[in-house]
Amino acid sequence: MPRSLRIQYSGAYYHVMARGNRREAIFHDDDDRRFFLHTLGQACEQTGWRVHAWVLMGNHYHLFIQTPEPNLVAGMSWLQNTLTRRYNVRHRKWGRLFGDRYKAVLVEGEDRYHYQTLMDYIHLNPVRARLVKPRDGQSVLDYPWSSLAGGHALPPRRRAKWLDTEAALKAFDLPDSLAGRRKMVERVDARANQEALKSCGVPALPEGMDARCSHLRRGWYWGTQAFAEKLRHHVEGILRAEKAPKSRAYKHSPQARAHGLEEAETYVREGLAAAGLQEAELSALKGADARKVLLARLVWKKTTADQEWIAKRLSMGSATNVSQQIRRLEKKAGKVDKVPEALKQYIEAHEQS
Repeated sequence: MPRSLRIQYSGAYYHVMARGNRREAIFHDDDDRRFFLHTLGQACEQTGWRVHAWVLMGNHYHLFIQTPEPNLVAGMSWLQNTLTRRYNVRHRKWGRLFGDRYKAVLVEGEDRYHYQTLMDYIHLNPVRARLVKPRDGQSVLDYPWSSLAGGHALPPRRRAKWLDTEAALKAFDLPDSLAGRRKMVERVDARANQEALKSCGVPALPEGMDARCSHLRRGWYWGTQAFAEKLRHHVEGILRAEKAPKSRAYKHSPQARAHGLEEAETYVREGLAAAGLQEAELSALKGADARKVLLARLVWKKTTADQEWIAKRLSMGSATNVSQQIRRLEKKAGKVDKVPEALKQYIEAHEQS
């Protein structure tokens, strides 16, 4: 059976969910959870994603993200593959970490009701799982692995840069102040105390609504009927474009390439110029050449290009070598000698952008 089409467009909102293979745990301790958040932050840096909410449970996770570029598939591929590789190295395992294909429900994020309900649904996951017991006086803040306790309730200097607390508070007409953040927590705690634990935070569907189509956890979209029609028109346009004949020039044009590879190619060309290197010189240089390694790390951190592409483009031998060289550079805190100052300045400017 063919997989359903992933709908991608600039500014799209998604509720993303993924479970462990055979529903087994993907988080065994707090270090696993910290690794996840660190990797998510790297994915956001590469893709430009904005995260509005997240929660880490024992064998699954939930994300509420916005993609300024149409790059959900590329970003999720990098995120889940990187998480799997790091998990297997840390726990000395091999094979799949995640089970079936991750689920991504399109969300009408500009609509206040649908934004608010998804935020609450995610933050109340620990309540439904009995990890937070409001009847015993516990608060949602007692579960540290959600974007409420681990982000929105914190002062700005202690939050991850990729977490969009400003949008989250604005959706509830709250200021980013101590009082505003406290009200946000109190409102979620009130729901936890007032609603049945099993369905806490789960919105009731309007009469006649088909949950297989519109639901924040089971359907293919979460929004109004008008939003669904807009998505259908978007899909029809994609299908028409796929059926339309394309010239040889179009197939090889920049518009037909993945956004991440376009960015990666730009970094390589500009970086080589800053390093004073010609394309023809790359194959003669060692795979551990400091100039190559600096460029490889920049491309790896800031784009969705994989390490095989980087190895081939920079003549670094193999993806394994790229990975090893980047790790060695990280241990040195990015400090290298005998590298042109222009290249250092180029790398620094773009890694901090």
